[in-house]
Amino acid sequence: MVSHKEFVGAGKEPGLQVWRIENLDLKPVPKALQGSFYTGDAYLLLFTTSAPSHNIHMWLGDECSQDESGAAAIFATQLDDFLGGGPVQFREVQNSESNTFVGYFKSGIKYQKGGVASGFQHVVTNDMNVKRLLHIKGRRAIRATEVDMSWASFNKGDCFIVDLGKDVYQWCGSECNRFERLKASGVAIDIRDNERNGRAKLHMVEEGDEPAEMIQALGPKSTIAPSTPDDNKVDTANRKKGALYMISDASGSMKVSSVAPSSPFKQAMLSPEECYILDNGTDNSIFVWKGPKANMSERKAAMSAGQQFIKDKGYSKRTQIQVLPAGAETTLFKQFFSDWKDKDETTGPSKAYSIGRIAKVKQVPFDASTLHSDKAMAAQHGMVDDGKGKVQIWRVENGDRVPVDQSTYGQFYGGDCYLILYSYRQGSREQHIIYTWQGLKCTQDELAASAFLTVKLDDSMGGSPVQVRVTQGQEPPHLMSLFQGKPMIIHSGGTSRKGGQVQAANTRLFHIRQSSSRATRAVEVEASASNLNTNDVFVLKSPSALFVWRGVGASEEEMAAAKHVVDSLGGSSSQVSEGKEPADFWSALGGKKDYQTSKSLQNVVKPPRLFGCSNKTGRLIVEEVPGDFTQSDLATDDVMLLDTWDQVFLWVGKDANAEETTGAPKIAKDYVDSDPSGRRGLPITTIKQGAEPPTFIGWFQAWDLKMWETDPLDRIRARF
Repeated sequence: MVSHKEFVGAGKEPGLQVWRIENLDLKPVPKALQGSFYTGDAYLLLFTTSAPSHNIHMWLGDECSQDESGAAAIFATQLDDFLGGGPVQFREVQNSESNTFVGYFKSGIKYQKGGVASGFQHVVTNDMNVKRLLHIKGRRAIRATEVDMSWASFNKGDCFIVDLGKDVYQWCGSECNRFERLKASGVAIDIRDNERNGRAKLHMVEEGDEPAEMIQALGPKSTIAPSTPDDNKVDTANRKKGALYMISDASGSMKVSSVAPSSPFKQAMLSPEECYILDNGTDNSIFVWKGPKANMSERKAAMSAGQQFIKDKGYSKRTQIQVLPAGAETTLFKQFFSDWKDKDETTGPSKAYSIGRIAKVKQVPFDASTLHSDKAMAAQHGMVDDGKGKVQIWRVENGDRVPVDQSTYGQFYGGDCYLILYSYRQGSREQHIIYTWQGLKCTQDELAASAFLTVKLDDSMGGSPVQVRVTQGQEPPHLMSLFQGKPMIIHSGGTSRKGGQVQAANTRLFHIRQSSSRATRAVEVEASASNLNTNDVFVLKSPSALFVWRGVGASEEEMAAAKHVVDSLGGSSSQVSEGKEPADFWSALGGKKDYQTSKSLQNVVKPPRLFGCSNKTGRLIVEEVPGDFTQSDLATDDVMLLDTWDQVFLWVGKDANAEETTGAPKIAKDYVDSDPSGRRGLPITTIKQGAEPPTFIGWFQAWDLKMWETDPLDRIRARF
């Protein structure tokens, strides 16, 4: 194994290490200049998490030579080897970097002209004789590109930084928006604090108010070009399209054979003896998966196999490549599989997931008493409080809302839609949540009316409630907890309308399961033995008998909930333990069948993801926020989508345009529906800026309740 002297300290400490390829050798880049890249060069980066796990990136500038990119690839392979073949490897190309890569540089990436060959060095100096112009692009992934020092480089829609060494001017075009200004300010502050060691002075300049110093540096001002649209965004519909290929003998002549033409795939398609390519070329990315038992030469040639594949397919050379060893698969890769399970995890309706070795989110056990102080727990379990506030329920009837009889609170029928208003106190303020529950068998008219009535109720309360739209069967834990000790009972069809009852089936089966927050729900399922589950309790009603079936892994709370279901169905029940069922139990279910018998693990959380949604260009654009997101990534002029895997939140910024606000629910639905792993029908919760519940806040580290009281732009200007 070849080992470079630079590898000796590589990956020992968490964090980022960056090297530039200089004369086909590795030279470290000083910490303060990480994030600045010469466009004529190639770089090698290593990111180490505290787990520890490793990401290796090779970055290729637009003007880097064939030799340099070849050297970067060799060093990446050697470093991967040195770290035992466990890292994820990425190939990054200037202007098309992966989200993972961009996430390392919170204040953006800077591209500088030139490179090693022309004598440009990465050195921290207090050199005040700089003279350059940077063009700032992007709202979430920020890129600052050095352009020609002339007025011809400017346009009205973007921000530019005129860097004159002692003085740094942030110039804002008349058509650029607030969030872009905010992000450009971050770049300017970074230049002052890191490149100049705090010695430069920052100035904010509006188009038309340019100071003499700027005119002197750039020459007489000419007409500024109009703004240019971003045309390289990918429509979310493309996320569906993936194809899977097997690579064999990557060392000799590589052969690629098709395994499945389109996603979602099954995890069983990946054999541990082979390497595979998951082609998501429509989204400009491909993944190479290395089977743990594939031969050494195949595993080592994984990156070059990916590059050859891009060539053969005629894909753009900007296509991203990720090489993944088994056990270190990224969320983006796993989302193409409908049944992905990580090692140490089981399946079953409870959707247990774990993140492999990169466990960012610690599992928080549920404790209602600490809901308000422990935001992370509230978020993970979807609980704003303990559900002991005030509950009012209406049924949608003939386009209006009709109060539901309190004695039947907690019973929901698939032929109905309901509005549930929940009010609770948080400190001195009264807070409200409106749940809109939509049955799977309700009419189109009722669906439309339920949405309209929700808005009407929201308006009548001044627009401050949080709105949660719930599809039957996807009830969030908090809604389930409102019926204090009683389970939420969901009938598959019918209606609770007086005289509108549909005759229930002769044989009925209710599945009772506890949520992570200990609330229970009883859902009517098809009366078949294949629906049983060893982790849960079931109530079976046939014309002649009433059974409560207890699975081996069922809890006492689930047994207690079964009593309420038995009461609501009427009659006296007999208890049946799993494995000791009488013959008439099986015959009522139409005979014995295989059912889910593996023990579920407690839910392990997948890392949450944050997206900005915008339809300013007339089509749906969803752009992910790179890296660990913070509250300041919530753009007040956008609708943001937070995906916590079993729930999706829509956050509506107060400056979002009307089109985005009304289009937001469709954006969220399209997002969920276009998930390659098929997660249709998830609950989507709509939240307004300034009225965020703990369930949402808890996904953000160090949430500042006062943040929205001051203008984010004023805050950042105060740092100038």
